[in-house]
Amino acid sequence: MNHCLPILPHLAGKSFWRRPVTSQVLLAGVASLSAMAAQAETITVATVNNNDMIIMQGLTKEFEKAHPDITLDWVVLEENVLRQRMTTDIATQGGQFDVMTIGTYEVPIWGERGWLEPLENLPEEYQVDDLIKPVRDGLSHGDTLYALPFYAESSMMYYRKDLFEQAGIEVPEQPTWEQVRGWAEQLNDPDNDMAGICLRGKPGWGENMAFLSTLVNTYGGRWFDMDWNPEINSEAWKEAISFYVDLMQNYGPPGATSNGFNENLALFSRGNCAIWVDATSAAGRLYDANASEVAEQLGFAPAPVAETPKGSHWLWSWSLAIPASSEHKEAAQTFITWATSQDYVKLVGETKGWTSVPPGTRESTYENPAYQEAAPFASFVLDAIRNADPNDSTLEPNPYVGVQFVAIPEFQAIGTQVGQMIAAALAGDMPVEQALDQVQGATERNMKRAGYIE
Repeated sequence: MNHCLPILPHLAGKSFWRRPVTSQVLLAGVASLSAMAAQAETITVATVNNNDMIIMQGLTKEFEKAHPDITLDWVVLEENVLRQRMTTDIATQGGQFDVMTIGTYEVPIWGERGWLEPLENLPEEYQVDDLIKPVRDGLSHGDTLYALPFYAESSMMYYRKDLFEQAGIEVPEQPTWEQVRGWAEQLNDPDNDMAGICLRGKPGWGENMAFLSTLVNTYGGRWFDMDWNPEINSEAWKEAISFYVDLMQNYGPPGATSNGFNENLALFSRGNCAIWVDATSAAGRLYDANASEVAEQLGFAPAPVAETPKGSHWLWSWSLAIPASSEHKEAAQTFITWATSQDYVKLVGETKGWTSVPPGTRESTYENPAYQEAAPFASFVLDAIRNADPNDSTLEPNPYVGVQFVAIPEFQAIGTQVGQMIAAALAGDMPVEQALDQVQGATERNMKRAGYIE
């Protein structure tokens, strides 16, 4: 990062026109600046290009003002690219990054392998017990915390209240997917750039598959049976994915296979979607009239259900972790405790507005009257996060932990491959049944190679 050179104390207030500066003074100034530069420790922070992280990056100067001995160097990437870079670097112990933005899937796996620095000696003022328990548990292996949550989320349904009222639609306390399909059909108006519904279509285990795993869950499906046999071409999967493809092809926006979280957030906030089912973390931005054209017409409800409510909404946390390969662990811990602290939440609330604070991480955020007043969705989101159960996410029992992912190392490749094939079906390149049959076979081979099945 570029910084303006500070005025040296012994030169402040002097007139260079009236009094020549001697070479000794200049040399002393250069030496002083060199000493300061030598003392400053640069840490490289890799993060995703989501709104909350962009706010964090924008507050760099506040951190560096409070910690003049630490300089932040930012690497901001699109979600799929970030995951690929992080996974490659951590597995090879590359040491490119001092702070990584990773999620609830990676943290326990990487922590168990010794790839992350354990966070066992956090300062008392950090108040670890203030972290929301399901979020904290998801970032631990055993009883050891390996990352600090920057923001956490479940999923929910957003809708345009004005359009629903005009169409005479009343949203029940718990919507179903069949109801959502009917509403999307009523409100779809492509001639006026209005999609009946927007859902993730961009392939990736954490992109389209984050949403689609919850859809499969609520249709009664699961990734694996109790003996780790894949069930991706089961009737429940076929029903869920066929529903999704039909819904999006008829009432979704054009080019849906390019749309992930950020793209759909932009579409909905511009007024191009009547319904959107996605992360609860979008609520703050959608309710911000400075960033959203639909802030005054925003309605919300729980994520829709089909056969069962189990696993219908996910649990995720974007968190900050220190790779074991970092050479600047102490400085990195100073930064991640700052960026996930109560003081940081207060800083964002007071400078950017309370709807912009990182959601889902601290009990104190939801007890704050300023946040409660600014965020009508606050208690709803907190309940969704608390009620998501990664240990009981499917109608039939399963052997894995996770709602929208399977907490095994092999899932990253499996989930992305499945996501690519479903995106191909969404694009009309192949029938749903063919896509699922292909990834069923590929997943069986992967699980055999990994030793889960014979």
